[in-house]
Amino acid sequence: MEVLDGATPFAAMTEYNRPTLTLPNSGQKVLLHSCCAPCSGEVMEAMTASGIDYSIFFYNPNIHPEREYEIRKNENIRFAEEHNIEFIDADYDKDNWFERVKGLENEPERGERCTVCFDMRFERTALYAYEHGFDVIVSSLGLSRWKDMNQINGCGERAAARYPGLVYWTYNWRKGGGSQRMIEISKREEFYQQEYCGCIYSLRDTNRHRRASGRPAVEIGVKFYGRDSSS
Repeated sequence: MEVLDGATPFAAMTEYNRPTLTLPNSGQKVLLHSCCAPCSGEVMEAMTASGIDYSIFFYNPNIHPEREYEIRKNENIRFAEEHNIEFIDADYDKDNWFERVKGLENEPERGERCTVCFDMRFERTALYAYEHGFDVIVSSLGLSRWKDMNQINGCGERAAARYPGLVYWTYNWRKGGGSQRMIEISKREEFYQQEYCGCIYSLRDTNRHRRASGRPAVEIGVKFYGRDSSS
């Protein structure tokens, strides 16, 4: 596990009139589980604008193939370094992930496989938080409209409940235009635009749908927000 410290000072974000966020249970330090730069960008800027002390925890062994994983991780590192935010690069133990979801390969999106996946990622996040003095954990996963927020929050709360004094923050990052700001930030930063959730089964199902619609298969590493009129 590698911890990276940002190298450049944070520049205050002035594009949006943001409300002041308050941490649950009078929390002091947040560990943000980040799934990708586009989703975490809005969460990062919102917390920074409220003066919240946080670090990023990148633990996503569900992302396949490895080239896709590295692209998503490096985009997140780039944005964290721009804002001088600590980035914790956790293990890519994909073999463990495949073992955890064995037998659930054909579950639909938002089904039991996703619950097992979220549980695994949040369990590791909660453990790191407890061992390193964080009292709040949160995730950028819920910002995506493709995700079931109740499913994500349930997994987060279950993971945090394992440790005394740790709480999962169930803040709705979509409200108040959060999803739209995510797109605007992604275009401004020209983030890599992933075209499927992350796992190999999601890629399989996405390509099946694209073929049925007469569209070409997903191409890894070629699409970026803001670089063409369709993004």
